[in-house]
Amino acid sequence: MEHITLNDGNKIPQLGLGVWELSDEQAYNSVRAAIEAGYRHIDTAKVYENEEAVGRAVNDAIKAGDVSREDLFITTKLWNDDQERVAEAHAESLKRLGLDYVDLYLIHWPCPQYGKYASAFADMLKLRGAGAKSVGVCNFYPEALDQLEKTTGEKPAVNQIEIHPGFSQVDQRADNNRRGIVTEAWSPLGRGANLEDPTIRKIAEEHGVSPAQAIIRWHIQRGDVVFPRSSNADRVRENFDVFGFTLGEDEMQTITGLDTADGRGGPDPREFNVGVEDRISGENEK
Repeated sequence: MEHITLNDGNKIPQLGLGVWELSDEQAYNSVRAAIEAGYRHIDTAKVYENEEAVGRAVNDAIKAGDVSREDLFITTKLWNDDQERVAEAHAESLKRLGLDYVDLYLIHWPCPQYGKYASAFADMLKLRGAGAKSVGVCNFYPEALDQLEKTTGEKPAVNQIEIHPGFSQVDQRADNNRRGIVTEAWSPLGRGANLEDPTIRKIAEEHGVSPAQAIIRWHIQRGDVVFPRSSNADRVRENFDVFGFTLGEDEMQTITGLDTADGRGGPDPREFNVGVEDRISGENEK
């Protein structure tokens, strides 16, 4: 397992397991399978509504002697309507997870029209080193990152953004790198659509691996943290088996070159305000 050193000195495993859209049962089983396979990084969030299942799987694995808490890197996220109650939301996540701390706590979306993300980040910094070893953000863009630094004088440890073939985020990755912020990739397989791409399938065949393995390897060689999701234990194990081959530079460039103008699959973070629309409307009506 490769690790990346964050700007606060902590280290993060480069490959992990995501649990977005997994039911409690699926999340529990996937986390147990992942830990058995060698994963040490699990990424969840309040809004996924499976923190309890993830925490149960982690604690059961610890009780079984499969792993120690110190070996694991657990991430969860502050949901949009909690940006004014960071400490309380963080404590509630810890209770659901059944843990004393998380390794990384992230602002899930900036929700720029709400205007609370900078103060939320300031509050998150107060948790750093205690209930959260590291703090960071998701879906932030240059202007929002500028505002964080202007308000707090500090930079997030990571910026978790949508990245996959067809939407490689070259510019935002470069901006993160310039600031010393590690890039994490969500939706790393393009929600499954990338697995059928003929270019990727050809590259995968040349290395005797699956399309998913080829894409995960592309992420890793770019230097990003990546956490593919799967509810299938065999797929979870397969996705971890990506350290026995290397993509050539031409193959890396070919995959990056699949970018399209409409490659984004998720919301635009400059416009996404789900969870706080009513509050924004109320403020606008005053």
